[in-house]
Amino acid sequence: MITEHDLAEAIAECEGQRNPSTNTCLKLAAFYTIRDNMFPKKEDIPFYSMQSMPMTDDKVKYESKTEFGQVVADMDIDELMPIMDELMTTLKVLVPKLYDGVMRKLSPDY
Repeated sequence: MITEHDLAEAIAECEGQRNPSTNTCLKLAAFYTIRDNMFPKKEDIPFYSMQSMPMTDDKVKYESKTEFGQVVADMDIDELMPIMDELMTTLKVLVPKLYDGVMRKLSPDY
């Protein structure tokens, strides 16, 4: 079982690289995601919900203070979904447990 300390060390190692590669950035993003989901801070719960993301006219209507939320706000769903599909494929390879957790949230039958 991964501990918060293990994640902190992995994050520090990635952040300490002078010229990080794409692979290092992907790992860092995965480590932050794992940390934030496995060890959330009390003030971060709940930060957002799927109810805050209604879709109309094939556009994502999403209000969030996160960098991701601001980027996808009013984005065309046909542009967003291939990117999210690629992200999920990457998660499946790099962090299968996180991928499974997301899939369980999206589909109760998973």
